[in-house]
Amino acid sequence: MKIDFQHIQSAHCESGVTSSLLRKNSGSKITEPLAFGIGAGLFFVYVPLIKINNGPAIAFRTFPGLIFKRTCEALGIPVIRKKFSSKEQAETFLMERLNEGTPVGCQVGVYYLSYFPKEYRFHFNAHNLIVYGKEEDNFLISDPVMENATTLTTYELERVRFAKGALAPRGQLYYPQNDGEITDEQIKKAIIKGIKKNVHMMLHIPGWFAGVAGIKYTGKKIKKWRDKLGLHKAGLYLAQLVRMQEEIGTGGGGFRYIYAAFLQEADAYLPNNGLLEISKIFTQSGDLWRTAAVQAAGIYKGRIGSQEDFNIMGDYLIEIAELEKNAFRALKGIRWQ
Repeated sequence: MKIDFQHIQSAHCESGVTSSLLRKNSGSKITEPLAFGIGAGLFFVYVPLIKINNGPAIAFRTFPGLIFKRTCEALGIPVIRKKFSSKEQAETFLMERLNEGTPVGCQVGVYYLSYFPKEYRFHFNAHNLIVYGKEEDNFLISDPVMENATTLTTYELERVRFAKGALAPRGQLYYPQNDGEITDEQIKKAIIKGIKKNVHMMLHIPGWFAGVAGIKYTGKKIKKWRDKLGLHKAGLYLAQLVRMQEEIGTGGGGFRYIYAAFLQEADAYLPNNGLLEISKIFTQSGDLWRTAAVQAAGIYKGRIGSQEDFNIMGDYLIEIAELEKNAFRALKGIRWQ
């Protein structure tokens, strides 16, 4: 069976899945940037006590699953989300949804995705894709970060749906419960709600590890990594930062370009609120994140590595933190018209 479904390539997996699953409800109005912004997807967190791939846990987006959940909640659309202890139950539930014509989002592990280039496969269990049918032993897959739709065998899909390790998906799947029409007024209210949520996350979460405070703290710590960790291990930590920033389906710049695009599209629904000007700050931040990634790559590839190189790297993050603090303060100060 094959559901009538259009594959669209996106910059990021979960925001791409969200916009695709809401395409029918919204008449294609919910684009990837709108899904990302309404879902308050922009974030930063640095947790050195938690290790992923032998590096500190660093994230540039909100926790997996929340973009879809928050976007649907803000738009007033109920969500079905399931996890399974049994692989057989997981496949049975999936087949029931496909047989009734419902495409579903799935959280999967990247390491065993057979259609991914080998250099992009590592142990990361928060990737998202859509299953929209099955032909013989092949499930039809729309992976938003791929140019074209693809397939996974029954065994391959089961393997990635039940990948082990941190953020193990446990067969998780999700989809909107109904296909009711999404109006422009719903979108306007959802945009404001998403912006307010993201302002809180980036400016007001207590502690040193998250939001703009987390970016500044990480910049200061990077300056100490060379002496504390040694050049080799410090380079691996920087490689981890770049991997999470540039390679986990972000569209580059640690999601800052997507958020800038969100504000540009939001301006069409809520003009005269200064969103276009604020979007330029996030583009500037994305540019600086990419400049920092080049500096980090120079260190972990051994081309540079002096203390001054680490200081420059740390200063980039401190500058980024100030930029993003100003941008979110500007969003916080909007009196919505």
